[in-house]
Amino acid sequence: MSKHLQNDVDLLHSRLMSLFGIVEQMVDKAVRALCEQRVELAIEVIQSDILVNRTEVGIEEECLKILALHQPVAADLRRVTTVLKINSDLERIADLGCNIAERAQCLHEHPYFPIPEQLPDMVRQATTMVRLALDAFVNSDTGLAKKVIQLDVAVDDYNLAVIEELQTLMRQDSELVVPALHCFSASRHVERIADHAENIAEDVIYLVDGDIVRHRHGQFFESQNQQKSPENP
Repeated sequence: MSKHLQNDVDLLHSRLMSLFGIVEQMVDKAVRALCEQRVELAIEVIQSDILVNRTEVGIEEECLKILALHQPVAADLRRVTTVLKINSDLERIADLGCNIAERAQCLHEHPYFPIPEQLPDMVRQATTMVRLALDAFVNSDTGLAKKVIQLDVAVDDYNLAVIEELQTLMRQDSELVVPALHCFSASRHVERIADHAENIAEDVIYLVDGDIVRHRHGQFFESQNQQKSPENP
């Protein structure tokens, strides 16, 4: 790698890490606004989206400039294309954080609505996935990336449990339909955040190993287990 390319890639990495930090804070504030009914946090999240959008566009422009000027190959090319994909996923996570914040504002008008007890657990799992995906990228840790992918199953299960409880509440009391729908949307947004964290984890595996595991987790993990078995040392 040339010195100029190295400098540009280092700057790109720094800007992406900054975006990671902003988005992580947005998600944290959004879910606290939802679970603790703190409207002021919801407002902060929505206001932060302008900065995320501006940063996301800047990172994309920097990636395109690197591709045009340096024409990287092999590992360097994988790194730049991976940053492009992660950049997009982070912007979508920020958008979902804003959506959760908006639902939190709506639920604030229904202070006595019983938030399903599974939702806080689902939120913790999803935010953990985002944090671990960041750590996996920073440390080029494919083992951690694989853990993120496996954690997504639990988030999906929590989402189904939340939906079932909300359906029960709506059947029992028609006055709960409106807040239940807001809560349903929030739960769906949390589930989508976990999906984007999973995407980032997949990108980390591609960056480090060159393996595309998207849409074939079962096949990939099965082959990894066979390689580690005593019969295949």
